[in-house]
Amino acid sequence: MLLTVSTAPRAGAQESPGRPELPRQFIAVHKRRRIMDAIAKLSAERGYEATTIADIVRSAGVARKTLYDNFEGKEDVFLAAFDEAVAELFGQVEAACAAVEGSWPERVEAALEAFLRYFAERPAAAKMCMIEALAATPASSRHYEETVERFAALVREAGPDESGIPDTTAEILVGGVSWIVYQQIRRGETERCLDLLPELTEFVCAPYGR
Repeated sequence: MLLTVSTAPRAGAQESPGRPELPRQFIAVHKRRRIMDAIAKLSAERGYEATTIADIVRSAGVARKTLYDNFEGKEDVFLAAFDEAVAELFGQVEAACAAVEGSWPERVEAALEAFLRYFAERPAAAKMCMIEALAATPASSRHYEETVERFAALVREAGPDESGIPDTTAEILVGGVSWIVYQQIRRGETERCLDLLPELTEFVCAPYGR
């Protein structure tokens, strides 16, 4: 005689609630973010040129179709990841600078600390933004140059009104800071970027006589 076990709930028993479905938009945004995180990680590890679409989708844990639903290709993923990182970085630097009501050197120090801390805590993003972006593609190089100009504009706007120094000084200062940080990252010492804070603060403030 065969016994069958019913899977129907007993009378009066409550069915356990299933896992709530995540909104499709949330899932789509999360997958897009995973793809961008993947190219940052992979380009930091092996370089942009050696990173393939297959590597990206494997690292992100998504289908190739998902990547092409969101991006035109590898370069588009890289540029999106770069722009996303820069937007986050710039927001943190602006917020740090605005939060200080003290002297110009104090604002410079706060902004530089936010800049250096961002990279120290995100070594993959640091290498992507400060090293790979320079030579990955002509478009990434342009995005890098536009970012340098954006930071130079912030220095000009936040600097002392009565300084009387040429506008090009801001580009020189931002370029110098970028080069020093670039060297730190190339040496594999990204996590120690904050050690540069006193030196870079003095470097940026010196032309203003502060």
